[in-house]
Amino acid sequence: MMADERSTPPRESLAPPVADKPVSMSHVNRVVRAKLRRRAEPEHFGLNIYPMMDMLTILLVYMMAIFATSSAAAVQESSELRIPYSTSQVEVSEALGVQISRSGIVVDGKPVLELRNGIVDPSLKQGGSSGFLITPLYKTLSEIRDRKKRTAARFANQPFVGDVQIIADKRTPYRTLSEVIYTLGQTEFKNLRFIVNKKTE
Repeated sequence: MMADERSTPPRESLAPPVADKPVSMSHVNRVVRAKLRRRAEPEHFGLNIYPMMDMLTILLVYMMAIFATSSAAAVQESSELRIPYSTSQVEVSEALGVQISRSGIVVDGKPVLELRNGIVDPSLKQGGSSGFLITPLYKTLSEIRDRKKRTAARFANQPFVGDVQIIADKRTPYRTLSEVIYTLGQTEFKNLRFIVNKKTE
């Protein structure tokens, strides 16, 4: 029995020839996107500043309250402001400071209006010379009241109670003092205290 003399072709020749096809850009983009999706997302590390902002807000409100109290308590007398004496033993507490001198009214350390020998110009009052509401003072007090109420809404331990410390020159006319007190009442500042010098025995 004779063997078949035909030679077996090499294994590589058994595979069908593959024609070279150009690769489209859409195919390349799909491959790149697939590789990017498989890549792990890097972890991001950062500083959370929101708690720090809350802390700074609380400190700011606290410092403003302390400054308002200290500015009302540490008033320097001058020729325009002579504080009366009293034997009262009540200590100064935290409150809005309203200063009435012969030349003007200052609220929370900021000048609000000028006075002439302690008298308010009738043009600055609602109703003219017969009116009691001092318009510039009312506007300033309303802004402070609204700010304090916003603070009270955010911080339960700082309610708005309408405390005021009045530092008035002892020569202030009764009419001017009445107008200031009336304007304070119209803006919900009703708890009034007068700052005086302690009379030494």
